[in-house]
Amino acid sequence: MSDGELIEDLEDLFENAPCGYLSMWPDGRIAKVNATLCDWLGRPREAILGKRLRDLLNVAGSIFYETHFAPMLRMQGYFHEVALDMVRADGSIMPVLANAAERRDTSGELLFTRLTLFKATERRQYERDLVEARAAERDARRQLEDMVMSLQAGMAEQVAIVMEEKHNSELKEQFVAVLGHDLRNPLAAIDAGLGKILRDQQWTDRTPVILNLMKNSVSRMSALIDNVLDLARSRLGGGILLNRDEARSLQSTLEMVIAEIQAANPDRTISTRFQIARTVRIDHDRIAQLFSNLLGNAVTHGAPDKDIAVDCTVDDAGNLSLSVANAGDPIPQEMVPLLFQPFHRGQVRSNAHGLGLGLYIASEIAQAHGGRIDVESDQNEIRFILRLPAQ
Repeated sequence: MSDGELIEDLEDLFENAPCGYLSMWPDGRIAKVNATLCDWLGRPREAILGKRLRDLLNVAGSIFYETHFAPMLRMQGYFHEVALDMVRADGSIMPVLANAAERRDTSGELLFTRLTLFKATERRQYERDLVEARAAERDARRQLEDMVMSLQAGMAEQVAIVMEEKHNSELKEQFVAVLGHDLRNPLAAIDAGLGKILRDQQWTDRTPVILNLMKNSVSRMSALIDNVLDLARSRLGGGILLNRDEARSLQSTLEMVIAEIQAANPDRTISTRFQIARTVRIDHDRIAQLFSNLLGNAVTHGAPDKDIAVDCTVDDAGNLSLSVANAGDPIPQEMVPLLFQPFHRGQVRSNAHGLGLGLYIASEIAQAHGGRIDVESDQNEIRFILRLPAQ
């Protein structure tokens, strides 16, 4: 067999293997994918190259990727048999089991990450059947309870009860998603890091990296808990609670948030313009939370080589306008309403992180103050604008 024939055989083995192959650059973008995976997904190769793995996953899979898959891969350099749901071109779901391993050079720099993907339709179908059977049992029990209750009250009262139960059920499902994917997985990363440190019982070059990942996991969990509590208050009718204060300086509040974001992202440039004619009666902690979400979004989704512009104006009457602008790909107009809905962020931007509660909570804070957040997007920049009327 000639060398040419051997190379051709190896290429054929990669392209037509009985499993999916793909490799990713250090920035997470897909560098190579085999024909098998393209056929499974019903997507041409050019529609996959340059994407990120989370772009090929459903919402739950994307959450799992951000909070478990990526941190564990960075921490230990590999993982085995991670269950994910990939989305085919026709919108159907393809369950897979994924294995991954990083490839680094002699200096430890990441060159690329390789993944193998195996179909897990039968295994996942069994799991789904089990879940559906339990759900059917719960539904049957709920229906029986509803029948008993219907004998004790009139039809109008029963309709109200059913609607309330549906609302609470949806809220509980959202909480289960948060607890199941976003709180448990950072805890797993912390547990793995502690296990490695306690097992080695010595300081190595990797120890600061592991400790930093653990710290980030704790911060992410704290932010998730705060957002979940705010979501619960707003959905259960309590609304966002405010503690208004007219004595504090709005500019100082905003500069504190800018300093925190700048410290975490020293390579980004944030320009500011303040024209604040008078004090305003607002909840400074809530406005700081809102502003941190807007500025954090600009850092995450904006062009890394372009400035982020912050502009705050308070006129003599006390009307407040606060805008955060960044360069980046425009947001389609039909997708703008989804920005402020909980758990919908991933449907709007392919590089979205987390659950999409940040902008929802920011919008709720604006509404609690009697204001709103507007979005302006064109080919040059994306601008989020908080507008609060005089209090």
